[in-house]
Amino acid sequence: MVANMKVRHSEPADIPAIRAIYAEPTVQASTLQLPYPSLELWENRLLTPNLNFHSLVAVADERVFGHLGIHIFESPRRRHAANIGLGVSESARRRGVASALVDAAIDLCEKWAGIRRIELETYTDNEPAIALFKRKGFLVEGAARGYALRDGCYVDALLMARHAA
Repeated sequence: MVANMKVRHSEPADIPAIRAIYAEPTVQASTLQLPYPSLELWENRLLTPNLNFHSLVAVADERVFGHLGIHIFESPRRRHAANIGLGVSESARRRGVASALVDAAIDLCEKWAGIRRIELETYTDNEPAIALFKRKGFLVEGAARGYALRDGCYVDALLMARHAA
């Protein structure tokens, strides 16, 4: 575990650290982020107020170790659902960061935002993420062949979701 870690909503001062996490090669390989993310891109994503998007960070000693975004669908027919995306710094893997962020997202979605279905996509070769999500109650609902381009090759993804009790 990362000592003294807490999860909170991201602040403008966190943006350079969030950008740095998503610039790490292994984080790019496990997300849909492109190489060379600009600070301006992340400022536009995180500084623009949006009631349907929540940005959480895992921090310890004022250092950001992970980020999780929650996008709540706006359509009245999908207002009960949200999609999450996650990135954890290479230096903090297997130290409880992702678990804490997912727990906080579940709490926010199910207890405060009225979300009944939390969705995500993860690449089929990301075994640690798949195991984590299964431990948190996410079920594999399907697979998407050739889901995304990664380092010149199309890779498959699992479509997973958690349904509120």
